[in-house]
Amino acid sequence: MITVDFKRLSPKPGDKILDMGCGEGRHTARASEFTGTLCVGSDMCHDDLVTAGKKLTFHHQLIPGPGGKWTLARSDIGKLPFKSGSFDLVLCSEVMEHIREEKTALQELVRVLKPGGTLAITVPRYWPEKLCWALSREYCNSPGGHIRIYHGTRLMEQVRHQGMISMGGHHAHALHTLYWWLKCLVGIHRTDSALVNAYHGLLVWDLMKKPAITGLVERLLNPILGKSMALYFKKPLRTTDEIT
Repeated sequence: MITVDFKRLSPKPGDKILDMGCGEGRHTARASEFTGTLCVGSDMCHDDLVTAGKKLTFHHQLIPGPGGKWTLARSDIGKLPFKSGSFDLVLCSEVMEHIREEKTALQELVRVLKPGGTLAITVPRYWPEKLCWALSREYCNSPGGHIRIYHGTRLMEQVRHQGMISMGGHHAHALHTLYWWLKCLVGIHRTDSALVNAYHGLLVWDLMKKPAITGLVERLLNPILGKSMALYFKKPLRTTDEIT
């Protein structure tokens, strides 16, 4: 499930891309489809990185064309092991809502981005997430779960405070909103709900087959029901101090 809009990013040959909090590598795989790129998927979870490596290997056996290169690294978003200005593009999808030291994490994401580079951050959207918290104590109290709900303007201002320039955003995954509301209603750890399982089957079918009708429905619903919010930022070529 890809949340970042790569049409907005248009990775070019030679670009170095960091997917921070890559999990099992879905965005790393998509980014590495672009010819001539070097994609680094990084996460704290060793098991997720092992799974990501297997999925990326399989993915590159299937995609047409040469694509890009990829590698994986275990790291902490609060202390990234990369030199300042290492990446042309930094992705951070569905991660910040888990991080306690959010200011430090944002500083690190901006630090490793080259001047002129692009930062893409996605988080759960405010009001669908708020309803999930209201419906289920398990949803927000699970170990490793979400510790905050982001309002779009708040996150945008936090990133802009790091000297970044806002490039707008969008919402995504409207069809997943109902799924999570249903899970919160019946219990997020239950596996015996026929309704939830049927809806999950629909989402898997949609992901694999990509039919035009569900794509159209989701695009129409995203502005209202989109589960995720994606924001895009540009790092200035020069800081204010350098200009003056």
